[in-house]
Amino acid sequence: MKTTMFDLLARHAKRQAGRLWALGLAAGLAVTMVATGPADAHGEKSQAAFLRMRTLNWYDLKWSKTSVQVNEEYEITGKLHIMNAWPAAVRIPERAFVNTGQPGAVANREGVWVGGTFTPRSMMLKVGETYEFRVLLRARRPGHWHTHVQLSVETGGPIPGPGQYIDIKGNFNDFTDPVKLLNGTTVDIETYQLGRIYLWHLLWAVAAVAWMAYWFSKRGLIGRFVAVASGQAEDVIITPQERIVGAVSLAAVLGTVIIFYAITASSYPNTIPLQAGDFHNIQALAGEVDSGPLKIKYLGGSYKVPGRELVANFKITNEGKEPVRIGEFNTAGLRFLNPDVFTTKVDYPDYLLAERGLTLSDNSPIQPGETKDITVTVQDARWDTERLSGLAYDVDSSFAGVLFFYTSSGTRYPMEVGGPVIPTFLPV
Repeated sequence: MKTTMFDLLARHAKRQAGRLWALGLAAGLAVTMVATGPADAHGEKSQAAFLRMRTLNWYDLKWSKTSVQVNEEYEITGKLHIMNAWPAAVRIPERAFVNTGQPGAVANREGVWVGGTFTPRSMMLKVGETYEFRVLLRARRPGHWHTHVQLSVETGGPIPGPGQYIDIKGNFNDFTDPVKLLNGTTVDIETYQLGRIYLWHLLWAVAAVAWMAYWFSKRGLIGRFVAVASGQAEDVIITPQERIVGAVSLAAVLGTVIIFYAITASSYPNTIPLQAGDFHNIQALAGEVDSGPLKIKYLGGSYKVPGRELVANFKITNEGKEPVRIGEFNTAGLRFLNPDVFTTKVDYPDYLLAERGLTLSDNSPIQPGETKDITVTVQDARWDTERLSGLAYDVDSSFAGVLFFYTSSGTRYPMEVGGPVIPTFLPV
């Protein structure tokens, strides 16, 4: 049979198909990597809906500034309610600390206060209590940075609160971080002994590379593994010369550490160890969540997945002396407002604010001594964009949040609510 040029090309292409496919895949991945932009968030949306809704409720958050210069201070303040609906899957915050979630060290954390106590370390918080917090930051690296406040819980990880973009302007080289030491002198820890730090890192890097290079030049790890697997004698795997090299290297490393530690200790005799331990008895706020003259009973509800709509039925009794109205539902940092109560613009990040997201079956005030059955509808696309719609797929499909009631005189009563909902997947 006569073989044509096309047959030869076809056979060649068939033999190279695997390589061509791998080459195409690698090229595609490389193009994708080129087009990838910088990460601009902290993964808060990837956290399960139940975790964000039922662990913490952040409210009254304020960012003192959203545009600062390098070295300028700004702060985040607000209140943190530890939800009674805290899920069993997460350890309660007996050891936790307030921090910030930022794209790297773009700002220095100058101090954190919780319940009026300076808390640079972990602390114990109690479920059902509400705490006031303040985080003081100082701008470091210029840029447009998304900054969260967050609570890091032992074994549970960080649970971010609402985020806000902070614009830091100026020159990074102008940043300084002066710290007063116990001996009264002040140093800039941004650059303090930086040359010595580089020197020590370089020294150990060179030692590590030399160590690895030596052993790889002597049959390498795989060669020794083969020797061990074949049952060769130990003196064949490691020669006497190699033992001497190992002993000398160990002595050199230990000697270097001991000698320079002694020099450093004599140069700086008054030092204290890094401080550890937990703070207890953090003062909770009185008169906050669940302290109002209201009785609320959850009667059940549903979550309509296609409509991004939570419907919750409550029996509410007003035991106070003034009529009250429901003005807001707050959960996972999102604020759903009743436009009949909030008639002016609210200062809050737009992507977390649904200004018309809350409607009621009966929007009239609840009079003193009156009991009403009210259906609360919380509807907005932010259920999806913030990925809280995932509550429909949780094992218990439960929601939680804080309802804010207002009197005509301006008094506010935050009340925790929550419970299981029935997910609905049919179209609206």
